[in-house]
Amino acid sequence: MSEQLQTLSSSLSLTVASAILEECLTIRQQEGLLPLAVAVLDAGGQLVAFKREDGCGVMRYDIAFGKAWAALGMGMSTRLIRDRMANRPAFQSALASVSDGRFIPVPGGVLILNQQSLVIGAVGVSGDASDRDEFCAIHAIQSAGLRCEPAAPDPRWREAGL
Repeated sequence: MSEQLQTLSSSLSLTVASAILEECLTIRQQEGLLPLAVAVLDAGGQLVAFKREDGCGVMRYDIAFGKAWAALGMGMSTRLIRDRMANRPAFQSALASVSDGRFIPVPGGVLILNQQSLVIGAVGVSGDASDRDEFCAIHAIQSAGLRCEPAAPDPRWREAGL
């Protein structure tokens, strides 16, 4: 009796995750931003793709992963998390605790949506100012033919300081 292994399905393919990641880095170069670390997670919070450019600090992976993880964990972008929880530091601390430190509530964590607006993953970007990180993620997701939350970067993303 021959048993056949079945292929498992993922919410986000390596091909799509890699395309988003590479486009993030291309946008970073075009805009003259600082080197980035980019983490792409599927809807279950599993890492699908990651790259860290030369010149990034050693914590950039953890920050990028934490931004994507926070977006998935709360079901909203990390910009929206920051804005909603600005006056709730105790709740932010609780979320950081229950996520084992994988909760980074600053812009740069963007949800990836399919055409039916279902969350299929998240991108976390770290390396420049948070609003600039988010700009790269949003445009990379959209150039892959997908939707995202937030749908547009902060209009003042270029003015963001480190």
